[in-house]
Amino acid sequence: MKNIFTLTLLLISIVLTAQETEEAKKEKSFTISGSVDAYYQTYLTASDDSGQSFGTAFADQTGFALGMGNVIASYESGKVGAVLDLVVGPRGAGATFSNDIVDGIVNQAYAYWNVSESTTLTFGRFNTFLGYEVIAPAANFNYSTSYLFSNGPFSHMGLKADFALSDDFSLMLAVMNPWDTNNTSTTGEYSFGAQLGYKGQFLNLYYDSGANSGLGFEVDYTGGFEISEAFFLGINAAYQTTSYVFDDDGEVISDDFKNGFYGAALYPQYTLSDDFALGLRGELFGYHAEEGEDLPSVFGATLTGSYTVESNLIIKPEIRLDSWSNWDDRYFDADGEDASSLAAFTLAAILHVLTKATN
Repeated sequence: MKNIFTLTLLLISIVLTAQETEEAKKEKSFTISGSVDAYYQTYLTASDDSGQSFGTAFADQTGFALGMGNVIASYESGKVGAVLDLVVGPRGAGATFSNDIVDGIVNQAYAYWNVSESTTLTFGRFNTFLGYEVIAPAANFNYSTSYLFSNGPFSHMGLKADFALSDDFSLMLAVMNPWDTNNTSTTGEYSFGAQLGYKGQFLNLYYDSGANSGLGFEVDYTGGFEISEAFFLGINAAYQTTSYVFDDDGEVISDDFKNGFYGAALYPQYTLSDDFALGLRGELFGYHAEEGEDLPSVFGATLTGSYTVESNLIIKPEIRLDSWSNWDDRYFDADGEDASSLAAFTLAAILHVLTKATN
């Protein structure tokens, strides 16, 4: 009888273990995604060999140029997972800086734990929560980037907690290395971030001391509204301030001079068919200082078409015009004379792929 009882327990244990193993297999997934982009750009108001650019991040070359290639590996098993996002090319190098773990290679690398249905902890390096635009061009409507995106953080290294407070409200809290210190912080300082979301509208806060070439304080609103099935209006606005002023070598000129930037951008986008959409970015961006008057500001208008070929390839023709106030020699014109505005035509191609394996 004892042997029969032991055998029964053993069989039950084997069955339960097999069931648990099967459940574990069902919860595991591995995903590979990524994109490759390239573009052609020519200036409409200046010579292509003038050696200038709009002054925003990425896509700053004339003629034919490479954007970036990236591969994102995502693994999830039950309540835990990890993401490794590797990038190469000029856009990738510009997003990761020369002081990173591996220059131009590691865009994101983080692990996460879904503690509950409403709480997720993320630890590692992740792209910023501020702003409307992102690093990967496949996720942006416009191919070129805004001044608001270019002057804010790109990524963070640290720990964040996301809370789903209800079906409509969300909250994120983070402690991180200072601005764009994406590997090891040697200053002993940290930054703090918060995000409050409501029905797709997000209020973002970021703070570091501003020392050691830090950002200081930035408040950012990012959101959008579906006006109709075909018409979407995206919105971004931000205000940044710090007490520090640095020279070109990163040395402190002043630690008691309030200054920073401000800006707002609208992104109306209209879907004309299943394959083609048209979008405009209208942006006002400028600088402020406690003793400054008539500081430079810019109005940028970018008109972008987006044509999708077989769901994977996106062709984006784009016309951009930036015009500065109180900065008459910001650019050069076709004759090599000082100019306050610059216009360009860009044609970009973006191929994105997704492969998912589940067991």
